[in-house]
Amino acid sequence: MARDSQAALIALNRFGFGARGGAAGDFINAASDPRGFVLAELVRPNGALLEVPGLLSTPELGKQVFDYQAEIKQARDAAKAAQQGASETPPQSPDAKPQPRRNLSLSTAAKEIAGKDPAMQPQAADGANAAMAPSATMQQTAAPPKPPAQPLNIIQKTFRAEALARLQRGVVADCGFVERLVVFWSNHFCISANKGALARMWAGSFEREAIRPHVLGRFGDMLKAVEQHPAMLFFLDNQQSLGPESRAGINRNRGLNENLAREIMELHTLGVGGGYTQDDVTSLARIITGWTFAGRKGQLGVPGSFVFNANAHQPGPQQVLGKSYAQPGLAQGEAVLSDIARHPSTAKFIATKFARHFVADDPPPALVAKLQDTFTKTDGDLRALATALVQSNEAWQAPLTKMRSPYEFLLASGRLLARNPEDPGRYLNGLNLLGQPLWSPAGPNGFPDTSAAWAAPEGIKLRLDISAQLASQLADKFDPRDLLELVAADAASPETRRTIERAESRQQALALLLMSPEFQRR
Repeated sequence: MARDSQAALIALNRFGFGARGGAAGDFINAASDPRGFVLAELVRPNGALLEVPGLLSTPELGKQVFDYQAEIKQARDAAKAAQQGASETPPQSPDAKPQPRRNLSLSTAAKEIAGKDPAMQPQAADGANAAMAPSATMQQTAAPPKPPAQPLNIIQKTFRAEALARLQRGVVADCGFVERLVVFWSNHFCISANKGALARMWAGSFEREAIRPHVLGRFGDMLKAVEQHPAMLFFLDNQQSLGPESRAGINRNRGLNENLAREIMELHTLGVGGGYTQDDVTSLARIITGWTFAGRKGQLGVPGSFVFNANAHQPGPQQVLGKSYAQPGLAQGEAVLSDIARHPSTAKFIATKFARHFVADDPPPALVAKLQDTFTKTDGDLRALATALVQSNEAWQAPLTKMRSPYEFLLASGRLLARNPEDPGRYLNGLNLLGQPLWSPAGPNGFPDTSAAWAAPEGIKLRLDISAQLASQLADKFDPRDLLELVAADAASPETRRTIERAESRQQALALLLMSPEFQRR
């Protein structure tokens, strides 16, 4: 088969995370059979799973965080009791000798547990972050001395371990197409780790358990796994939703929370304008009352596991999208999810979003129609959907105009520079700087997926800062002209090749390579 360098660039950038450095030979392999190079990842058994020693299940992580929160509560209660005891102590005479302070004040205890706080803030930078930190030349004034670093608590350790496993998989993957699919679906069904301690603890396990097993399976199975995962139930507050006529709803005088039902219809399946009404949202919210997770005491099940609480479930049949659902209990909600996963609006919404992510902000209508047809005819087979995308001519004919997201840019840099991460700190810090903190979008609609979102001047400047930092540290190890051959070979434009060859230094040339269209665009 003739070598096709332009198609190789598309195979590596549009569908994957870019070429790896060293002796990987990714560009040569992709150039000999571009479509086969991408499709090869789809047929590897269990290729999407992430099973790393030390990464625990959601219930196991739930037990750890529940125990940790109980420890914090005990410390706070003790500090509060000590403060109250001190305030009730009779005033001492001026001649009395001062008594040694035996109990902690509330503020002292708070400082003591500050390092154990459930960490809703992103992970702080550490020494390994230097490569992704803003350039020192940008600092206008000397920063004040930093306080001593607090030891990581169990939530921070877990988040970093999950992040590291994901980053390492992305850096070493042959093409990275399956990992790109994981990122796409994880963003489609996003939660935010900033929701609270449980969300931060479960962000990684949510992706491992609800997304990865179904990336090459059926959409309906992924939908069910996502909506019944404790992380999603917590993120969208469904554990607080009570059927108004349920036993718990009557006893507690509380009602529905429609957050999860609304996002299922608006963001996860049918899409805005997908034919549903407010009445459908309310009915679905009633139907999924009782979908929750077991708490610390384990009264309903294993702490941290999905459970159906019949006492909170709204009894009786419900109408959704013109169809009546009379099934009892948990089966009622599962039947609705199964139907809306097959709804024509869902097929159109998913096909459009899929094509927009991989091909163009305004995807070719013919490609969207093809993907929609595949989704419908295969009953939401996501491997078939990915295969149809790669086999379509439209996906290979469209120019590389989309800007890599911050996550894709940092992964591509790590792959090209052969830097398999041993510490996630510099990646996490880089993502925070570039506006895409890991597993922490601003809302339930996830991170934006258009070039305009990532091509703002400030974002480009920060990428340049990061590229310059990487180049300053690593330029003596690489010849940028050789790296250009690994990135694009003869698909590189004359302008890019000339710019790198005329750079004033190897360091400048490497930074320019990392900022070139062949590296930033996909």
